[in-house]
Amino acid sequence: MHAFDILGDPVRRRLLELMFEDERSAGEMTAVVQAEFGITQSAVSQHLRVLRENGFATVRAQGTKRFYAVSPEPMREVDQWLERFRGFWLPRMEALATEVARGTRTRAGRKGDES
Repeated sequence: MHAFDILGDPVRRRLLELMFEDERSAGEMTAVVQAEFGITQSAVSQHLRVLRENGFATVRAQGTKRFYAVSPEPMREVDQWLERFRGFWLPRMEALATEVARGTRTRAGRKGDES
């Protein structure tokens, strides 16, 4: 499966977000994802398996619990692929930041005139 096929699913993205914050138990993540997406425990387990089998997550057993964490390598590959596009949007983001700052200064100057 291609990295963007994995990341294209909102449930898998949410699971990765939860793991990114800290290593999480399968049960803990299942409870969150079930509440947010209304899917079964079995469906969450399938998503975790896809993440694990495609290298996006690692799993560690501790007794009867399974703890998942993000594996950084596939995320690096995604970042490297996106790198070629940063040249497209970075100047636009910098221009936007300049316009926002200019607007903030203009509004601040008007408030100063009102006093």
